[in-house]
Amino acid sequence: MSESNKASTKQILTVDDSVDNLFLIESILEGDEYELSFAESGQEALTNIQKSPPDLVLLDIMMPVMDGYEVTRRIRQCDNLPYIPVLLLTAHDHASLVKGLDAGADDFIRKPFDIEELQARVRSLLRMKAAMDAQAHMIRQRDDFVARLTHDLRTPLVAANRMLTFCRKGSFGPVAEDAKAAISATIQNNGQLLEMVNTLLEVYRHDAGHKSLTVIAVNLYDLAEAVVNELTPIAEAKRLQLRISGGSGQTIADKSPFEIQGDVMELRRLLTNLIGNALKFTDEGCVSVELQQNHAVPSSRTLENNADSAKSWVALKVIDTGVGIAEADQAEIFEWFRQGKQRRSGSGLGLHLAGRIARMHGGCIDVDSALQEGSTFTLFLPSTE
Repeated sequence: MSESNKASTKQILTVDDSVDNLFLIESILEGDEYELSFAESGQEALTNIQKSPPDLVLLDIMMPVMDGYEVTRRIRQCDNLPYIPVLLLTAHDHASLVKGLDAGADDFIRKPFDIEELQARVRSLLRMKAAMDAQAHMIRQRDDFVARLTHDLRTPLVAANRMLTFCRKGSFGPVAEDAKAAISATIQNNGQLLEMVNTLLEVYRHDAGHKSLTVIAVNLYDLAEAVVNELTPIAEAKRLQLRISGGSGQTIADKSPFEIQGDVMELRRLLTNLIGNALKFTDEGCVSVELQQNHAVPSSRTLENNADSAKSWVALKVIDTGVGIAEADQAEIFEWFRQGKQRRSGSGLGLHLAGRIARMHGGCIDVDSALQEGSTFTLFLPSTE
């Protein structure tokens, strides 16, 4: 068989403890388009799959020691395997089929099976496999493209801003005041583009599953205070008040109730997005950051990482007096590339990334807003108390 024909031949693993059944399936599926291999037990099948993942598994349910349900579950639990369709071969009732599908099987066929039906189901599952492999290939290409693009964009932007800063300072000679203003505006625009590129890269890292948390003990109040101090110059430039306090503006004397477990860098990114967003859409008034303990999570929120069993919660509210968000838009603001309808709306990535980070920490973000009445974004995270 030539290399091209071998590459196009689909690998099918048939698993059955009955040699007669294996011979029967071989006689039905033999041909140039399929290359069949066989296993007479669940453990033998799993060993073969790890050595050489097939394009399709035909799996008998009733086998000794390890039945087809368990084999299917173990296949689905192997993170190092590509997606492999599983076709269950069964002679049992509907309940067994439900159990098999719940275990992760893709389809089933009853014994004794019709030859044309078996061939059709095999073709259908192989088409699905081809489509999923193509999609996985496109995702890998996309991730590689984004990584390369963001790197290629970041490097010249950083270099350009350094050079422009030298020019503004007069390192290469006197600079007129109007030229300094133009240079400052260019530096600011480059900085915004660099921030968007960095956010895009972080979103894709999360989306590709390449992001893991470095979890340590974190005091959310101390972290929020650091972010507030960092963003205060932006608030002052807009003549806004930016303050941090306990619930209802009370001063916090004891910070210990705000201890959580989390990744400092990711949580800082989350808080910077929420508070920076509030400053961006507020032209007058104030932005308040309030922390509360033992706050109830809205029942409508679905939590991850089993965090819904947490005994207590820390709530961080970012309250602004800005333009607000229409009720119809609130359900979509955390979605991928979902931009707001304000003229100052950005790439639609910041809130999406904030929501992802919150979920990775077993929490969530809630929003309460109305047009021209400001917004309140509430971050819920499980407390260590």
